[in-house]
Amino acid sequence: MLSKTIEASLNSQVRIEAESSQIYLAMACWAEVKGLEGVANFMYAQSDEEREHMLKLIKFINERGGHAKVSELKAPNVTFGSFKEMFEKLLEHEIFVSQSINELVHISLEERDYATHNFLQWYVAEQIEEEAVARNILDKINMIGDDKGGLYLFDRDIQNLTVTTTAIDPNA
Repeated sequence: MLSKTIEASLNSQVRIEAESSQIYLAMACWAEVKGLEGVANFMYAQSDEEREHMLKLIKFINERGGHAKVSELKAPNVTFGSFKEMFEKLLEHEIFVSQSINELVHISLEERDYATHNFLQWYVAEQIEEEAVARNILDKINMIGDDKGGLYLFDRDIQNLTVTTTAIDPNA
């Protein structure tokens, strides 16, 4: 059985994961209308992945005797000055999500809820990967600079960037 503190904290994370999905979806839309098909496809896949993260939390809350709550979401930014700025915002957001997960881990230990602590370890590892992917992409963007040919190749190549967690079973 989840404590009220853990339940509320996990529900807060449900909202964060849902907002993450919306942020990636907004980025996908922006990239698509800018002709960045590869970036758009990458962002659409990331949006789906974040929704799966949310569903995994919802199932956990409900299975542990809590009540997962679906809440109102903050509207994401829908325009960006450049695709570099967009990826900088993405990294900034992933760092925020990591901090939120770390706080959840801390609360689970304070509450001596080792089942939740164990469950959250997947998210800890996932966030390490999410931040690494964002940093890697920004490194590539910085190498490209203002080279339009480099942007074309980057847009094509990002479609091949595999994210190992896209096939999460939210029922697992």
